[in-house]
Parts: sequence; C-alpha cells; structure tokens
Amino acid sequence: MHTTFAVLGDGAWGTAIALLLAQNSAHRVRLWSARPDNGLLLRERRENVRLLPGVPIPESVELTTDIGVAVADADLWVAAIPTVFLRAALQAVAGQVKSGPPVLSLAKGVENTTFLRPSEILTQVLGADRVAVLSGPSHAEEMSRGMPTSVVVASPDIDLARWIQAHFSTDRFRVYTSLDTIGVELGGALKNIIGIAAGISEGLGFGDNAKAALLTRGLVEMTRFGVALGAEHQTFAGLAGMGDLITTCVSRHGRNRQVGERLARGEKLPEILQSMPMVAEGVYTTSSVHDRALQMGIEMPITTEVYRVLYEGKDPRTAVNDLMLRRPKREGWEQTS
Repeated sequence: MHTTFAVLGDGAWGTAIALLLAQNSAHRVRLWSARPDNGLLLRERRENVRLLPGVPIPESVELTTDIGVAVADADLWVAAIPTVFLRAALQAVAGQVKSGPPVLSLAKGVENTTFLRPSEILTQVLGADRVAVLSGPSHAEEMSRGMPTSVVVASPDIDLARWIQAHFSTDRFRVYTSLDTIGVELGGALKNIIGIAAGISEGLGFGDNAKAALLTRGLVEMTRFGVALGAEHQTFAGLAGMGDLITTCVSRHGRNRQVGERLARGEKLPEILQSMPMVAEGVYTTSSVHDRALQMGIEMPITTEVYRVLYEGKDPRTAVNDLMLRRPKREGWEQTS
C-alpha cells in the first residue's frame, strides 16, 4: 500500500522535501513545477541545478508541470511556495482540482495585504479544512545532503500532525509535533526579520557580543508579537522560534542574512533582490509586521529599524546607533523594549 504526496513548488525546500519523502519505498512522490521552463530543466537534468546543485533527483520522484497529475489521488499536498507568491499560484490552479486531502504548508511569511498566515491562505483559496505547518531550522542545502535536521509540525488536528510526523521522520530528519499553529508559523516568519538585522550587524563588522544581544532581544520581539496574536509563549523557545532564529542569523545559507550584509555594504535593495535566485521572505514580512505592530501598539525596535533601512533608506549604522541609544529599560519579554 503506497502513500502519495504532491509537493507543490520546485524551489530548494520543495525539492529537498520531495527527496526526503522519496527515501521511503512505500511513498509515491510527485514534484510540481509552476513554471514549464523550470519543470523541463528538472526533467532533463534530474537535478535542481540552480538551487541545489550536485544533489540528484532519483527516478522515484515524478516530475510534472501538470497540477492535475501532481495531485491525483494524493494523500497529502505539500505547499512549498513562498508566501509572496502563494495566493497567485493557488488561484491559478484552484479551479483545476477538486476538494482534496490535508495540506501541509512549508512557507515562512505573512501576506502583505491581508496579514494572513500561509495556512490561512491555503484554507481560504483551496477550501482545505485540515491544514498543518512545518517549520524549524532546516536549510534545504543541508537537509538534502542528509545532514541531521529537527523540525516541528503543528496543527490543531493532532492526528494529522502525528501522521505527518510518522511519514516524514527518518534517521536524519526528526519531527516533533505541536498544537500551536499560530506560534510555529509566526516564528518562521518573524525570525527572517531578525536575520536581516543579523546580516547588517555582520556587514558592519560587529562581533559576537552584538550578535548575541541581537538574537536575544530579537527573540523577545518575536515572542511579544506572537503572544499578542494568540501564540503560546513556549513555542518561541523551541525549534520554530529560537532554533530557526539561530540558523537564520548565523548560517552562510541564510538568504535574509545575506540581504542585511549587502545592505550594510551599501548595496540598494532592488539590486539585491533582483540578483538573488531565491526569495528572501523577511523583506516582505518586515513591512507586514511593522504595520501590524503599529496598529496594535506593540513596541518592536529591531523590526522598526530594519523597516527603516529597507523601506526608508536609513543608513544601517545610524539604525544600530539609534537602537543602542534608546531609553534604558528592565529586561523582560512582556515589557516594552
């Protein structure tokens, strides 16, 4: 008896998850490309040469550009499409598919115009009534090469979370479960903002003291904002919060960190984004979170300064100085910063 997975999105993370699932001989895995040119290249090379060079795609992964073929009789849809493109991609195919099985979201962001989380977009556009999210410190470049990785899958449907845990777990990919979908999704989105700040710190030549302070106070902001929106406090001390934050801020693979480094070196944001092969979700998330924090009266000084650097052209060194010279306060996540 086979279990069939439709992985929607052929980016680095979608490809890596398809490779992971294909390790189990009881799984049938289909990887869907939204763009015909990408799909053709994948089929010709059996390798994601642009995003995961040197990692072969086995024949057990079926590659297709036909959404109907991809989702036919699938037991789980895995949405591996960046948040900024998620709604448009789903709307383009929603009419071609009937109400389907549960959906797992891999995206880490929030939608700019609506502030909906990826799982909420999936519910709204596809009508999915059983949705889970997977997040944590999980660079595709490492996971696809068999390096040990631990993540968390969250869903209000604990049976669905446990089913995904059972099917995704391997000797190199450990999956924990959670009921806190809000916290897990927001953790994956918010850490990208702090990742940009970490890149700015690195690009300005600051040291370990600055990085440690940034991660610590960044986690405070993430927790404060998440709890205000209904997340559980402890989620931000786990894999989807602190774990993913550490990886994003220190890894050479971190796209958002790279944006920050290049901004600190004097490059302009449009040029940076145009030259990047993958989406830096934190650039878009910063705008959404900054606006929502203002509306809700939540003080987020790091996010505010990242927003000003990204969207108001503020000099990164001035932004750091302004952070350091704020009024002294007592440490605590529940307090203003």
